[in-house]
Formats: sequence, C-alpha cells, structure tokens
Amino acid sequence: MANSTPIAAINIPEVKLSSSTSDRKMPVIGLGMAVDNVDGNDMKLAVLEAIRLGYRHFDTASLYGSEKALGEAISEALKLGLVNSREELFITTKLWCTEAHRDLVVPSLHKSLRNLQMAYIDLYLIHWPISAKPSDKQYPIPEEDLLPMDYKGVWESMEECQRLGLTKSIGVSNFSTKKLPLICNHPSFRQSKMNPVWQQRKLGEYCKAKGIIVTAFSPLGAKGSSWGTKGVLENEALKQIANGHGKTVAQVCLRWIFEQGATFAVKSFNKERMKENLEIFEWALTGEDYDKINQIQQHRLIPKEEFISPHGPFKTLEDLWDEES
Repeated sequence: MANSTPIAAINIPEVKLSSSTSDRKMPVIGLGMAVDNVDGNDMKLAVLEAIRLGYRHFDTASLYGSEKALGEAISEALKLGLVNSREELFITTKLWCTEAHRDLVVPSLHKSLRNLQMAYIDLYLIHWPISAKPSDKQYPIPEEDLLPMDYKGVWESMEECQRLGLTKSIGVSNFSTKKLPLICNHPSFRQSKMNPVWQQRKLGEYCKAKGIIVTAFSPLGAKGSSWGTKGVLENEALKQIANGHGKTVAQVCLRWIFEQGATFAVKSFNKERMKENLEIFEWALTGEDYDKINQIQQHRLIPKEEFISPHGPFKTLEDLWDEES
C-alpha cells in the first residue's frame, strides 16, 4: 500500500469554469485515467501516489473502464487522510457514444457515479460528436451502428444532469470549432488533443474569444503511433529547448500548453514522471524557444478513422474534423 503520509502539495494553478454551479475551481493539471494494460490494483496505487504528490484533478470516462478503480482509490485516500474531503478533488468523466441519446444521458451518469462511489462529479463531457446504437459493445463501434447525434437533445440532457446536481459543470470533447455552436452557443469547456506538434492554433483563438476553457489530452503524444513518441518526445527542437532549461521534453511540452492558457491531463503512473509533470510552474519559455516551437511541422493527432463510414454521419475525416482536419 502507498505511504499514507501526505506530501506538501505543490501550488497548482486553477481555473474557474463559467458554467459551474460550484465554487470548486479546476486544477490546470490532471491525471488522465485512459491507461492501457494496467490492472485495477496498480491503478489504485498510482492514484494514491498522485494524490500524495499533489494531484487533485482526475480525468476518466465510462469508456476507459477506470471509474471503479478511481473511486476505490479516492475512498482509500479519504480513509488515509491524504485529502480531508471529496470537495478537495476535481473529477471529470465522459458520456460514451452508445449512450449519447437524450434518454440515456442521465442514466449513464448515474452508472458512472455508482462506479466512482460519488454523489456528484465536477465535470461531465460528451466524449465525441457522434452517437451509436445502444450496445454493451462500446469500442470499437461497428460501422453499421454509427448514428448522427441529436446535439440539441443530448445537450439538454447534459443540462438536466447539472440541474439534478449530478455534475457541477458540463462540456464537450473532440468537437471542432464548427461543431461547438451546434451543441450550444457558449459551452464553457472543450477537451482536445494538443501539444507542440499539433498546436490547434485556430481552436485556441476561438476558445479564448468565447471564454471556453481548453484541456489538452495527449499533451506528450502517445506511444505506438505515427504522431506519438517520435513526433513529440523525440522532436529535436523540443530537445534543444529542454537542454537549455535543464528540463525534460515532457516538461517543455506541458509548460508550453500552460503558457497557451490551456489546462492538460497527463497519462503516467510512474512516480518520478508524475512528480516531474508537476514541476513546470516556476520557470518560463523564452522568445527564442517560441521561435523554435512555432516552426515545428504540424501533424494531426488521432484521426479516428473508425468513425468514418459511407453510411454513417461522417463520410470523410473532413466531415468529422471540419477545417481542423
């Protein structure tokens, strides 16, 4: 079991979500819970260690299969005194496509809350701008099950979750700037893939203008893909910047996202890397650093071709991502 002695928490900046019904602000760094090949016990131990290090924001989803382990870890953290109350934590989870239907949104969140052993979450997101036939088979979704989303109906049910007190705030994930207005006029939160190799400049400008908080996922790329480790953590320009500051490439990436005014969720259960990811707030990138970062060739992340079908709502990647493809 993880040591029950809390470590003095790092002062992590926080942001206020405009639609929140709570005074609880969102820490700018969160621990992402979409981690493959990690059993529930290892995940619980990692969450306990993260809380000891100072993490207070945890980002999960019904699809990830990690809600139960996260809930058990938080219950253990409360018993150990690593946190004094549930209110010290910020918990995000997401609505999956098979339940993205007007009449299934509230029941889906109830199910997530049972997994998490909580009465409420802090942020509930629509995971993707596409629905699918209700099914126990969540992923991959069979091509014939893909359906257009009833944006208005699903969003109204998300609002109902908030009215019922099941979530303090609501938002979306993976919605292009053209699709954001389809869901509502001013969503307060948008989660998106973002790092120096896929900078999402247009999205960032749009969200700043609309007062939308952005959380970057895949801030360090991902292993096992053409846009992942080689494109981000092995980028020569980022290595040069890291060497100049005596930092890691991962820290440079996270610092860059922070300086864009965005928040981020990082996926690492390694204690030393979790600690390093918190050590980005007392230094800054230089103008010369930005000159190098701005010249990095951009590569789209996670195209999600499995959502493309000649018979589905998105016939091409351009239909899914619009001008951001």
